[in-house]
Amino acid sequence: MMQGKNRLFAHTALDIIPVLAGVAHLLFVWGLIVFYADRPLWLNLLLGVIYAISISWNINGVSHNFIHNPYFAKPWMNKAFSLVESLAIGFSQIFYHWVHVRHHIGNSDVPDSNGNSIDWLSIYRHGRNGKPESVWNYTFLSFFRDDLGEIYRSIKRKSKFNAAWGRFELYAFIASVIIGLLYDWQAMLFFLPFYYLGHCLSSLNGYYEHLNGNPALPIAWGVSSYNRLYNVLWFGNGYHAEHHYRPRTHWTKIHALHQQIAAQQREAGVHVIATCHALGFLARSNRMAQPKG
Repeated sequence: MMQGKNRLFAHTALDIIPVLAGVAHLLFVWGLIVFYADRPLWLNLLLGVIYAISISWNINGVSHNFIHNPYFAKPWMNKAFSLVESLAIGFSQIFYHWVHVRHHIGNSDVPDSNGNSIDWLSIYRHGRNGKPESVWNYTFLSFFRDDLGEIYRSIKRKSKFNAAWGRFELYAFIASVIIGLLYDWQAMLFFLPFYYLGHCLSSLNGYYEHLNGNPALPIAWGVSSYNRLYNVLWFGNGYHAEHHYRPRTHWTKIHALHQQIAAQQREAGVHVIATCHALGFLARSNRMAQPKG
């Protein structure tokens, strides 16, 4: 895409791929409800599992990259896509943006003497004695830990418009839920557990993005996976140590960054797993390593 005042994309025309993926995800979610009654139970169960995985995929791929490098050159187009993402993942993209920025400020920090961590998503935040909490607690309880009121107030202190837009995204999602219930309440209730499971899978993904990382060493804040298929489908999310070291690196350039700093990473002992992050419990390197607190 040519650079210029009227260009569509802010960085590269390749961003059309995650944009279309986000739109396709929203259409998939709507299709789950609209055609629910026309499908057999076994197919709805299978699609429910795919739906759960798709939530984590979007949050950690499309939505995540959108936070760090907004896809469009025009602000109103980014706000429109933010709404698309909010409806697809079932949570305000603006609110998620704020939580994720705190994540990068704290970088999964260990709580201070008062038990507070900068990073609300830190795997150490609810742990004990400077150790990560259990993967079970982190995976299944993180969904309930966001303080929406505090998120809204914090955003409002910096931008009243963004705070209002984030609240609008939440209202739009609630409205879509109400419409869905009116259209087919059985379908909505059927997929509700899969919605929760999807956000749990996102938390599971986040847990292994930092388990055995080093909170005291910037180049080793994150844990990386260089599984090729994972990085293609998740838009480079496997390069998580690289991402925390240089958060503004575009997803199309993250592999090149890895090649540039690979020697430094080996010297610093950056933790690497062979599986995708969500399957980190299967990674041999995780079983062998001692968590760094």
